[in-house]
Parts: sequence; C-alpha cells; structure tokens
Amino acid sequence: MRASKSSAPSRRSSLAGVALILAALLSVIGIGAAWWCFTHGYSLYYGDAEAHLNIARRILDSRTPGPEQIGTVWLPLPHLLLVPFVMHDGWWHNGLAGVLPSVACFVIAGMFLFSAARRLYGSMGAGLAVALLFAFNPNILYLQATPMTELPFLASLAALLWATLWFRDTQSLWAVLAAAAASNAASLTRYEGWFLIPFVCLYLLVTTKQKHHVILFAVLAALGPLAWLAHNQYYYSNALEFYNGPYSAAAIYKRQLAQGGFPYPGDHDWIMAARYYLAASRWIAGWPLLILGAAGTVVALARKIRWGLFLLFLPPLFYVWSMHSSGTPIFLPDLPPYAWYNTRYAIAVVPFAALAGGALVTLVPGRFHVTASIILALATAGFWSFHGSSSISWRESEINSKARRAWTAEGARFLAHEYRPGSGIIFPFGDLTGVLREAGIPLCEGLHEGNGVAFDSAMARPDLLLREGGLVEWGLAFSGDAVDAALQRAGFTLRRHIVVKGAPVVEVYHRD
Repeated sequence: MRASKSSAPSRRSSLAGVALILAALLSVIGIGAAWWCFTHGYSLYYGDAEAHLNIARRILDSRTPGPEQIGTVWLPLPHLLLVPFVMHDGWWHNGLAGVLPSVACFVIAGMFLFSAARRLYGSMGAGLAVALLFAFNPNILYLQATPMTELPFLASLAALLWATLWFRDTQSLWAVLAAAAASNAASLTRYEGWFLIPFVCLYLLVTTKQKHHVILFAVLAALGPLAWLAHNQYYYSNALEFYNGPYSAAAIYKRQLAQGGFPYPGDHDWIMAARYYLAASRWIAGWPLLILGAAGTVVALARKIRWGLFLLFLPPLFYVWSMHSSGTPIFLPDLPPYAWYNTRYAIAVVPFAALAGGALVTLVPGRFHVTASIILALATAGFWSFHGSSSISWRESEINSKARRAWTAEGARFLAHEYRPGSGIIFPFGDLTGVLREAGIPLCEGLHEGNGVAFDSAMARPDLLLREGGLVEWGLAFSGDAVDAALQRAGFTLRRHIVVKGAPVVEVYHRD
C-alpha cells in the first residue's frame, strides 16, 4: 500500500515534467516556423489573413469604432483575440500582430491533444505521439504563422475533447464548465463549432450520472451562437445575415452562377463532395499520416475507444456537408478545374488522424511507448522532407496572392510618399485595406462601408460631401466599382493607375 501511495506523486511529477517539456518543444517548433514565415513575408499571403488582421484593427481604429466593426459572416472570436496585438502600430503594419495569437493556439491545441490522448489511451507515450503527429504537419505549421481561423478552432476543438473526457472520468461540474467554455470558443470561431453542440450534448447525456449537468452544458454552449444571432439582428436587422446576406457564401455563389459561372465540385453531389475532400486530405495530411490514422482507427475501435475519434471526425463531415449544400468549394491542382482554393479546409483531418495514429503506440510494451511515438512522428516528418513537399496551404496562398501583393505594394509606396496625416481617404473595405496598412495610414482616417451613414451619404452625394464638404482628400478604388464612380462624380483627379496582370485595376484619386 505504501508503494502505491508513493508512486502516485511520482507519476504526477513525471507527467508534469513531460508536459513541460512538450510545451517547450511545441513553443520552439511553433515560434521557429512562424518566425521563418514572417521574415519571408508569408504571414499575410492569404487574402483572408489580411482581412482578419484589418477587421480586428478597425474595431478600435475607426471613425465609428465599436462592435459593429466586427461585421458579419466571419465569427468574432479570432478578431477579438487579435485586438490587443493589432493595436500596436508596428505589429499591424508588418503583420506580426496576426502571428502571435495563432502560435499560442498551436501550442494550446498540441497540449490539449496530448492530455486528451493520454486519458483515452492511458498512455503518456500515446499522448506524445498525437501531439507530435499534429505539430510536425507543414500545413499546420504554416497556418499557425498566419491570422487565419483554423488554429484557434483546432485549439478550441482539442480543449472540448479534453473537457468531455475529463467529465467522463470525474463527473466534475468544473469539467462541464470547461466543456461549455471550449464549445463557445469553437462556435465563436468557426461555424462547424455550432455543428458539434448537439453531439456533445448526447455524449454527456450518455456518460453523466446527473442529468442537470447536460442541461447546464446545453444552456451555456448555446450562448455563443445566440450571441452571434443577436449581433446580426441588432446591426443588420437579420439574425441570419451571415448565412443569407449579400456577403454570405451562399449569396456570392448564387451571383456567380447567375453571371454564368460553373457549379462548384460537389454541389448537391455527395460522392463528388467526399471525393474532393478526401483528395484535399491527401494533400494536407500526407499519405503517411492518413495510413497511420486508418490503422490506428482500427486499433482504437477494437479497444472500444470511440468518442474521441467521433468528435474529431465531425468537422470533416461538416465540410463535406458544406460542399454539398452550402456552395463551399475546394479546388485542387490535380482535379477539375485544376486550381488552388480552400485546400486548408482539409486541415480538420490532421487532428483526427493524429489522434487515431496514437493508438498504434499502445501495441508495443509500455516501456517503449515514448520511443514508438518519436519514431511515428519522425516518419511522417521525414515524408515531407525527403519528398521535398511543401505546404499546399502555403502554395495556394502564394499563387493566389501574387497579383494582390504586387498592386498592394505599389499603392502603398505611392500613398506613403504622397499622403499627409489627417488628409482622409475613402475606399471599399476589403483587399484595398492592405494598402493603408502597408502605407501606415490609420483606419480612423479612412471612410468605408463599416462607417455606415457617413459612407452611405458620401456615396449618395459625392459632389456635396466629398467635393464641397471635404470629408476626405484621397480616394482608393478598383476601376469601375461604386467608390470609383463616386470619386469621378465628385471631380477627384486620378493620380495613380495601377495595372497588374490578372488583377482588377487600382485607382488612386486626389481632391485638388
């Protein structure tokens, strides 16, 4: 009995030591990869990355600061996480503000996956394998070097898995509260978080000894989606603005079809949607991890380990459903239309395959678990190294951003030289906001759609408010858009005409 009592503190001490080492290792990996991407200028290659950074900035740096600047369609938590960093002018101008929260989420995701796998498999070595299989994926490493939403969601998902397993083992009220917090973080980051809530409720209902725990979780987990519905209702008079409003994915897709565009692969075709998602998974996860995941799934199911795999498999299912029913596309270079778009959606496969792959460690004697985990992780990392394969997420962002980066840089150089602080500039919020960021122009000096009545009035009467009223001295627009037309009506002088192959023409105007 004495040996048993003395061994418990020893095990806890050993676990704490391994956890600290793993956290340090994940930090070194994440910071190293992020710094390399940042110093090479890759962190804002995604147009969405640029947009997330600037939306976070305009929450406080705006003519009309406040919650309305969060906007619609994109959920708010990633932008709120960025606010403390993006308000540092230097970090906003160079993009570093977008990197820091993502690296933190990478470390958090790895640590929660480690803790969840250790509970599932009863093996510290299996937990280590899962964390390393996750961390050594180059697409994970690239996305955690950007202000994209994938890493905050994966961190929330891993925390939710850990919290539900904690509740299963302890029936603790604190575990319920932790699960609700993780669920809200997921549902305020990406919409697949909403999809998870009913399944988690069912799992808690099966495992709980006190039914009021399930009711408490359901009520608390619903707060995130309800808050977003209320935000959309209050600011846009439509609770479903994010789903069916003019900037929603469904509305954009409908406009493209009306203009003669082609249907997306998988649109109302389950087989095609699954085929494209599986193909994207091969590009994102790599064959070794997929094979390890498939083999590990067999081992885990044979040992009746189901919940962890089921929960982590739900996001990939959600994406297939979205491709089928919501106008969400994935384009791949080896499938029609032979392009690169949204390949990162398959990143959801990585934590699932990593968790399943961890089951293979349990096939060897316990004293070899850590060694087996290192071998598995190095084998997947070696695949990427020896085959010279780069991150398809990086490749997609690099290809699709060439033209945007070129005109952004040219427009920023011009305005940085010509623009006087306080002059004011009207522009459509979106890709063009990157010009202001690179030029070092505060967004509070800009006038855009997010400023509501002031912008709408200027667009309705540019001759009065832009020319005579002098609201702004400069204008930035895409040739032929509504802002371009308003600036011409106001008699602004075209000062710069930026033409880049494969991109819309950018116009820079000045009021004489």
